[in-house]
Amino acid sequence: MKIKSRHHLKGSDARKIIAQIEPFLEDSSGLRKSSLEMAISDEGVDLIFVNGRPLLMMVDGKPFFTVLGAIELVPTKRLVVVDAGAVRFVVNGADIMKPGIVSADPDIAVGDLVVVMEERHKKPLAVGTAMVAGTEMKGEGKAVKSLHHVGDSVWKGLEE
Repeated sequence: MKIKSRHHLKGSDARKIIAQIEPFLEDSSGLRKSSLEMAISDEGVDLIFVNGRPLLMMVDGKPFFTVLGAIELVPTKRLVVVDAGAVRFVVNGADIMKPGIVSADPDIAVGDLVVVMEERHKKPLAVGTAMVAGTEMKGEGKAVKSLHHVGDSVWKGLEE
């Protein structure tokens, strides 16, 4: 992934982004004191660097966590937990199938961005878009469309 441009976000823009992320965090005090930069990439994924690290990304005009951001910022909402059998598929970029889901935040609505975590260690593996409501994430079929996962171009790093 190559960055086409990168610039610091002014206070009001940074506060708007932080305000949209805060509801997913238990403690956002560290985020409020952070320096935010917007990076426009050649892949259509705009990243937000928090203190120099790509912890957030813009998806359809809304900020959400990257996998690294979910690891470091520890969101408490919009989580989908998958069993060990699903992990190898998720880390290879597969969409998340309902049979592999152990639990999901019941407040998830269709179209919401979600963090996909593995069951045993509760480590984030991917970020995706909910295809069904959180209360309907068990059964048959696809539940989450994968947007970004461990090992993809966002995860591996950025070439300036």
